[in-house]
Amino acid sequence: MPRPPRAVVPGQPLHLIQRGVNRVACFTDDLDRRHFIHTLRVVSERTGCAIHAYVLMVNHVHLLITPNEERSPSRMMQMLGRSYVRWFNERHDRSGTLWEGRYRSSIIDSERYFLACSRYVELNPVRAGMVTRPDAYDWSSSKSNAHGVSDALVTHHPLYLALGRTPSARRASYRTLFSTPLDADAVDAIRVATNAGSVVGATHSRRTIEQALARSVTRSGHGGDRRSDAVRKQRTRHHRSTMLTPADPS
Repeated sequence: MPRPPRAVVPGQPLHLIQRGVNRVACFTDDLDRRHFIHTLRVVSERTGCAIHAYVLMVNHVHLLITPNEERSPSRMMQMLGRSYVRWFNERHDRSGTLWEGRYRSSIIDSERYFLACSRYVELNPVRAGMVTRPDAYDWSSSKSNAHGVSDALVTHHPLYLALGRTPSARRASYRTLFSTPLDADAVDAIRVATNAGSVVGATHSRRTIEQALARSVTRSGHGGDRRSDAVRKQRTRHHRSTMLTPADPS
């Protein structure tokens, strides 16, 4: 059965997850992480993908990007895989694939979900129990978005820029977003849509995106703004998954 085409709309933010095969570690030390970030910056610029938020976990990566073209994300990940995986294998005297397979992604629509997804990405190390604050983790966009630390990988989205008239005001507003827990419904919507390759957003937004794609991206029972049996089951599985390693909360 042919794989469904990815849902990508140029200029529309995309949440992307790439996992290690069999949950193998994608990064063993800081040198791996620095090389990955350098490679990602190069290939994202070449392929026209602006990166707004990211986090490098032990065995997976989250990116919040805006692609210039429909094929930009796939080209970026192909180039990243060829370059980083080859370098990683040579350095660690291994062979074979490093990635689980095709990356997973979902279109992010609406201001509520863009900022929620940015928080979702940067809160990964907190959910994993690795740190108590997102800005305490060195391998994410949190220090840049929340405190203005220089990060050549990060491009600020217009919705981020709209948080304040000055850089300091934007950073303060962004930090304020983290003063309250991330809405559980938003977390469910992001997870379900990403696993399904669908859209995170209101119903009218999904319809607009489907018109742009000239096809449906709706998955039965996985409405982004509604509580469904699938969403409830997703949350139940998450709460019961005590066997996951600290790298696995996504």
